Amino acid sequence: MTGDNVTLEHLRQRLTDLDRALIALVAERKTLSEEVARVKRATGKPTRDYGRERDVLLGVRAMAAERGVSPALAEQLLRLLIRSSLTTQEQASVVASGAGSGRRALVIGGAGKMGGWFVSFLASQGFDVEVADPAPAAPGVQHVADWRSTDLKHDYIVLATPLAITDAILRELALRRPAGVIFDVGSLKSPLRAGLMALKSHGCQVTSVHPMFGPDTELLSGRHVVFVDLGNEAALAGARELFAPTMAEQVVMSLDDHDRLVAYVLGLSHALNIAFFTVLAESGEAAPKLARMSSTTFDAQLEVASRVAQESPDLYYEIQSLNDYGAESLEALSQAVERIRTAVLSRDDKAFVALMRRGRDYLADRRSATERRA
Repeated sequence: MTGDNVTLEHLRQRLTDLDRALIALVAERKTLSEEVARVKRATGKPTRDYGRERDVLLGVRAMAAERGVSPALAEQLLRLLIRSSLTTQEQASVVASGAGSGRRALVIGGAGKMGGWFVSFLASQGFDVEVADPAPAAPGVQHVADWRSTDLKHDYIVLATPLAITDAILRELALRRPAGVIFDVGSLKSPLRAGLMALKSHGCQVTSVHPMFGPDTELLSGRHVVFVDLGNEAALAGARELFAPTMAEQVVMSLDDHDRLVAYVLGLSHALNIAFFTVLAESGEAAPKLARMSSTTFDAQLEVASRVAQESPDLYYEIQSLNDYGAESLEALSQAVERIRTAVLSRDDKAFVALMRRGRDYLADRRSATERRA
């Protein structure tokens, strides 16, 4: 068929064939990634090689330019494939570690979103996982409605329960004195202080963990897991051991340091986005009108704010109100907004420029520190 008599249907069929070939190549790449993971484990090499990634991305940009394809598009596509490959390799590494072989784990609250993530994570390591939750657990998972009915002879006990009830469970567990490693996965530690200290005073192996990612996360490379050191070295080491086969960055800190930093990392970022969509909602500008307007900054901010708006209001309120250090970041936000307002209304361009330059320098320093860690 020549260019003169080619039909739209024929062209669409060729595109369909190419799409099918692309998916087949992606599947082949996934299989190859599993083999790469096996070789890396056998030779003791790390799962992620940033130098190799850089060379691949630079190479694909050059190849794309030679063929008249956007280098940015080619890089974006390769980044997706690299991320998929790393996910495959990391999951294979976790399974191969077999850290939980012959051991038991109890996830209290395991029917929830984050609890479900830990159930899958522990099961992939070979743990015999039991869920204690009034709600039904995933099919095929051992389940009891009440953790009090278990023997508590588990190697790990994970609390993935709402903040409002976690402290009470911790204190009740302290009276039972389980022998295994015990940790919560709460976003805040201030409300859990009494329960954590009760477990410590009763001689339990207790620590506290904050996974800095959501339950939909598959790849832990580039993600942080915070471990709160409560003075029990065995518990801290045991909790960290679970994440050793992954590429997550492990950070150890005190309880007070954790909540002070969370006031900015979570509290401030949440408050900014809540303020953003509150202003829009109360602006009097109908959503369809704003939908006809677009800017790079506005669209990016709107995307983040939209995700925040879909989260649990009760959980986000707890993060703001139950943190012993929460008022600090909110007050700083209020003062920053007032400084911007004052600079604009008084036409003080020097003050406004100074604010932006200071922020630019701070963000540049943070970016440099991140790149050095990588």
